[in-house]
Amino acid sequence: MKNQIRKWLTVLIPLFIGIGIIYYQYSTLTSEEIEKIKISFQKANYYYILLSLVFAFIGFWSRAYRWKFALNHLGYQTKFHNNFLTVSVSYLVNMTVPRSGEISRAALLKKYENIPFDKVFGTIVAERIVDLMIFFLFVVIGFISQFDKIYQFLLDENVSINTIIIALIVGFVCFIIFVLIWIYAEWKIILKLKEKLSGLIEGMSSIYKMKHKWNYIFHSFFIWFTYLMMFYAAIFALPETSNISFDIVLMGFIFGSLAIGFSNGGLGAYPFSIALIFGIYGISNDIGTAFGWLAWASQTIFTILLGLLSYILLPILNKK
Repeated sequence: MKNQIRKWLTVLIPLFIGIGIIYYQYSTLTSEEIEKIKISFQKANYYYILLSLVFAFIGFWSRAYRWKFALNHLGYQTKFHNNFLTVSVSYLVNMTVPRSGEISRAALLKKYENIPFDKVFGTIVAERIVDLMIFFLFVVIGFISQFDKIYQFLLDENVSINTIIIALIVGFVCFIIFVLIWIYAEWKIILKLKEKLSGLIEGMSSIYKMKHKWNYIFHSFFIWFTYLMMFYAAIFALPETSNISFDIVLMGFIFGSLAIGFSNGGLGAYPFSIALIFGIYGISNDIGTAFGWLAWASQTIFTILLGLLSYILLPILNKK
């Protein structure tokens, strides 16, 4: 009887989670936004949407494969399907509270592979640092290549360049001060934090000492390549966006990634960001918004379905 209840809960819990996320995402949309989504889906060429989701799946796979290099360095041999499934679940959880997926990912691997949480979480933090550096590289390339367009846009919006420069300098100086305090200070609170975070630091430092670090670095760049191609493939799904140049694609990808990173899955922020950046290049707000909703909705549905399936498969594939 208990086994039967457990089996039903394994299916019902993720089902209710998925329904809850879908309802939450849907309930926050206005009737106008829902209508725009319907129009964009009616006009879409689903061959390119499917191709976009194939790139998304490859990116999930590559992220799970990259993870094993850091875990192996720490002395843990994990099953690849557990890496992949926990990564997929983490994307789903990130749609509720931003960055909460990282915690669930570490917790699930601890449960199914019996690896200390702090060490697993350390490898995930290391991943995020590497991802942030690569994304920053995209930002630098994009902003240098499109400086004239961005500068003119800021002038039109009455944004002071001096204010932005001062804010960046202050932020950088504060960061340097924090790093110096962390490295050299002998304060009790700092020493206590270092002791508590020793496992976390070990996981983070694994990238510098691992045997296959170049494989790790290759997959780090490959993951972001799949993200870019996922966005690029979706461009061809609508006739109005199929002829835009790659520089516009790059800027749309950068701003779309920022919208997803600083919100729960890019809800509302993603199509707004895409429409904003497309508008700088003379693409109408309706077209930019329609594409934004199409790309966001297809990625969201894919993430929810794959995340739910992964959540169901994890206990099934780890019965022993």
